[in-house]
Amino acid sequence: MSSSTDPWQIALIGSTASGKSDLAIELAEAHNGVILSLDSLALYKEIDIVSAKPSVEELEQIRHYGIDLLSPDEPFDVTLFIDLYREVWREAKSWGKNLIIVGGTGFYLKRLVEGMSPLPDLSGEQQGVVGERMHDPRALYDKLRTIDPHYMEKIEEGDRYRIEKAYEIYLAAGMPPSRYFELYPPQSIVTDPLPIYHIVTPRELLRGRIERRTQKMFDMGLIDEVAYLEHRYGRRPNSMKSIGIKETLDYLDGRLCKEELKEKIITNTARLAKRQSTFNRSQFEGVISEKLEDMRGRIESDLHNMDSMSVME
Repeated sequence: MSSSTDPWQIALIGSTASGKSDLAIELAEAHNGVILSLDSLALYKEIDIVSAKPSVEELEQIRHYGIDLLSPDEPFDVTLFIDLYREVWREAKSWGKNLIIVGGTGFYLKRLVEGMSPLPDLSGEQQGVVGERMHDPRALYDKLRTIDPHYMEKIEEGDRYRIEKAYEIYLAAGMPPSRYFELYPPQSIVTDPLPIYHIVTPRELLRGRIERRTQKMFDMGLIDEVAYLEHRYGRRPNSMKSIGIKETLDYLDGRLCKEELKEKIITNTARLAKRQSTFNRSQFEGVISEKLEDMRGRIESDLHNMDSMSVME
């Protein structure tokens, strides 16, 4: 940062229900900031309760990006998020606004920091082949493991998106993905400093937060929202396979009673939170981890130090 007036950007990550969104709003209000949502569900219109979007009042209070961009049946991937980040950061700097990136989808942030390699183009015929093979993603996963075992170690067998992308690279480039990325290594998208702050929440405390959040979803009309989404968009879109939606569809099918539905959402959300926490701890270098009650003080201290260093320069 070359002067004390230069806008800064930070990333605030944490597992679902960790309190990161409320803290981001507090920081944005105190520091002339805008917020870019790092959430793969909040970007969809009409998925409001399940995604725990900021309230209408909060959206009016602080400018948010990355929310209500697409219909639930429209595709979204990390390349679109990267384009969104570039646009938002450029706009924020032109307005003299600070940027707070916040959310639970750590994979998007990882790609932002580490960058992405340009992907080879698929012909129409190759697209058809990919579509056919994706009818049996498990068989395709096994095939790719024989072709490139090292690369496929990093992909879970149920990760349809990354299996499909790995096969597209193999088909279009004519080489295993590992070899392709050796020849075309990714470059970081981020060109300005981006400190990453990770909120750490003890498991028992997080479980209570998840239970309260789930009850709030029910109180706000979760079942009605999912019934509406199914009626309008069906069950095929990826967004309809999200936690909170897929369990409610089971309830609507009569496979769960309401108490079973609530418990299943809580359990699956807790499992997601555990995966998010593991990812956030292991995938970022130099990440700053604190409990929620200590995080604001840590961020404020770091911002003060950055401003002081800028003035000295």
